Amino acid sequence: MKFTLSIAMNPLDQLGELARAAEEAGFASIALPDSLFYAETVSTDYPYTPDGSRFWTADTPWVDPLVATAAMGAVTSRIEFYTSVLKLGSRNPVLLARQVGSASVLTGGRFGLGLGVGWLPQEFEYCGVPFERRGKRVDEAIDVLRLILDGGMVEYHGEFYDFDKLQMSPAPPKRVPFYIGGHTDVALRRAARVADGWSSAMMKLEELRETIARLKELLAERGRADDPFEYQAVCIDKFGLDGYREQAEAGVTDVITMPWVFDGVGFDAPVEPKLESIHKFGAEIIDKFGE
Repeated sequence: MKFTLSIAMNPLDQLGELARAAEEAGFASIALPDSLFYAETVSTDYPYTPDGSRFWTADTPWVDPLVATAAMGAVTSRIEFYTSVLKLGSRNPVLLARQVGSASVLTGGRFGLGLGVGWLPQEFEYCGVPFERRGKRVDEAIDVLRLILDGGMVEYHGEFYDFDKLQMSPAPPKRVPFYIGGHTDVALRRAARVADGWSSAMMKLEELRETIARLKELLAERGRADDPFEYQAVCIDKFGLDGYREQAEAGVTDVITMPWVFDGVGFDAPVEPKLESIHKFGAEIIDKFGE
């Protein structure tokens, strides 16, 4: 089991200190959320809360996850970073490949790309991308990203993206892992087809157990049953040593968490109590988990 620190919705001037503390406490990685903007009016419900409401406001701080990776990578040496998850549907994959490659190079290969389609039609519309056929477009975009990031002179001729030979240098120092987010069967099939892992939004343990079992079925169908595959989880009903061991038994390989939440520390609190919570979590959970 690995443990990942989520830095979602924290003041941006705290990110460097949070990253250093997480590295010192034994966290394996940092999960970076993605939000392009807050639309005052939305045409569909947020899919990961019971009532469809967003749990952040127009004033909640966000940062581009690729920029945050470079900033936190500069003040750390071991801890890894991945997006959880970046909304690919509204982005151009050629431009994104340059950003991802840069993040990987600047961190010495400590970057993984968590990807989702995106749930909000306004994000597509305001970025000049049709919401319709978004799944097919994302599938092509993933192919484009992998092709460019693997290095060398490449070309691509698809339905949505078309370019002649090009090369981005330097290439990432090692292969950038892709993690697919989403709870639908389409998303799970996409993860089994092209990804190195799957990333959950907020789920209960039994939902995680069922989803992981389904993913293993899909991987087996594709002859990937023995391939390394990460199951990154935001579990909302099992915590503490026993709870994390239950998650591991269910197949979770990477717990995404915010230790200060368990200590009653809010997102907008000063950084000091968050640092204390991170180090306490390292001593009481990460260090003891394998005992």
